[in-house]
Amino acid sequence: MSRLNIPLELTVDWLREQYASGNLTPEQVIEEVIRRACEDEGMNIWIVPPEREMIQPYLERLGTMDQFLPLWGVPFAIKDNMDLAGTPTTAGCPEFAYMPDRHAAVVERLIAAGAIPVGKTNLDQFATGLVGTRGPYGETHNALQGDWISGGSSSGSAVAVARGHAAFALGTDTAGSGRVPAALNRLVGYKPSLGAWPTKGVVPACASLDCVTVFAHTLQDAKDVDQQARGFDQTDPWSKRVPRLQAKQPDKLFLPSKPLDFYGPLAEAYRKAWDDAVEKIRALPIAIEYIDYEWLAQAAALLYEGPWVAERWASIGGFVEARPGVAFPVTEQVLRSGSPGKHDAASVFKAMHQLQELRMRSNELLQGAVLVMPTCGGTWTRAQVAAEPIASNSAMGLYTNHCNLLDLCAVAVPAGDAAPEMPFGITLFALSANEHLVEAAAASFLGEELSLPAAEMAGNISVAVCGLHMRGYPLEKQMLSFGSRFVREAHTAAKYQLVKLPTVPAKPGLLKKSDGGHTIEVEVWEMPVSSFGAFAALIPAPLGIGKVELADGTEVSGFICEGYAEAGAEDITAFGGWKHIK
Repeated sequence: MSRLNIPLELTVDWLREQYASGNLTPEQVIEEVIRRACEDEGMNIWIVPPEREMIQPYLERLGTMDQFLPLWGVPFAIKDNMDLAGTPTTAGCPEFAYMPDRHAAVVERLIAAGAIPVGKTNLDQFATGLVGTRGPYGETHNALQGDWISGGSSSGSAVAVARGHAAFALGTDTAGSGRVPAALNRLVGYKPSLGAWPTKGVVPACASLDCVTVFAHTLQDAKDVDQQARGFDQTDPWSKRVPRLQAKQPDKLFLPSKPLDFYGPLAEAYRKAWDDAVEKIRALPIAIEYIDYEWLAQAAALLYEGPWVAERWASIGGFVEARPGVAFPVTEQVLRSGSPGKHDAASVFKAMHQLQELRMRSNELLQGAVLVMPTCGGTWTRAQVAAEPIASNSAMGLYTNHCNLLDLCAVAVPAGDAAPEMPFGITLFALSANEHLVEAAAASFLGEELSLPAAEMAGNISVAVCGLHMRGYPLEKQMLSFGSRFVREAHTAAKYQLVKLPTVPAKPGLLKKSDGGHTIEVEVWEMPVSSFGAFAALIPAPLGIGKVELADGTEVSGFICEGYAEAGAEDITAFGGWKHIK
């Protein structure tokens, strides 16, 4: 405990309880965060460290926000390859720095939910590395053992959470950067499905594979952040509609049938930690099957041995070419392996076809199932990485590199220690949109009970929205400002007509028909009962709140339109939902 009785392991739930009871204020939490960051300055965690001047506007903003917002007053850190308005984005390279005038999409959503950004964290330059030592801002120390690596590229974000500088932190993940640092610093690392969280405002590494991720102390905290960050962004070309489903145990867990490879000075200790984790997994009330994992290794090899490394060069090569010697030496070496001449067009298509076959195998095998692997097969001292920077880094991706190429979601969780104060972790993988399976299996492994979905929480009202209040649209902020939480995407019963009202801006109207109706896409949110009346009062005619029947037969409160408005409106029912209107 600190001098303010704030625990080192900050969690969202604990902060909510302290704020609700009046035992603590966000100002006091920020004071302690700044003190801790100053105390740990030599660990190279931050590029833009927590400072009162930068944080103060966000603290003042809390006074205008409902304290029931899901992340109200929760401090979070941001990897410095994503934008925080008015704060430089460096991607770990001072010469690359630029000043964004708006937040990255995910950052904006979290701030709208009440979270407080406290600074920008160190990383392997241009998010190219899994060790946390590749950059001019210094090697980020492991949170528990300073002579050892912290993991990368999201090194500073993970260590910031582990050292109590933030309750959660944003990282990114292309090859494992949202999972390796979690394992090495005893954290949960949550990597959503590709496109589930928008990447707008993130400096790309491999744009087609990049994910924004979160580090936290508990799976519940990671899930709470996911609930706010998830959702389609119509301005982001990589964004997808990936629904959030209620946590459910998988039909089976897959474990590797052959002995695994371990590396580094703690190889045998890691092997023993994995064997212990497997015994714990076998004790879970979930069926176990064993599979050959060779196809994962084939997919993983494509990331750096195949043409995807050229996508990194496509993103940052122009900057490197224009400024010789500016990039960190080993980073430039990796980036240049994807420069023109290394891979021709035929090799790109050959690799794509190979990957498609591997994805087909993955999709067939993992239906309803979760695959469990070690997050890392070992670790290194910082001195050992300095002596062998390429080989040591490559080893760290042995069990991570396949994930985004195969379009899997994943969660890395702690699994005891391989040696005193040397954490070991496992990762659970599932197909895209199956986060609910990895969440449930991970919760069982951790012995952690996840809270009920917002739809079942007392004191909330389910609200179906079908237009500008949906994720990625202008009035999403209004939903968040009333303390609402996105729950899931859904469809109405086949009884509705959707019209485009001649308003400025245009908005949809949902009309229930006595016959001839169709299903319409909607989003289901949960809103505190205490906010519902004030929210409903803002809705202009001919719209209003009534009962909307969903495809599963349930009824929820939702936006409906008075019948008279149909006369002057355009029928857009055939599009199936507002999200399909350009």
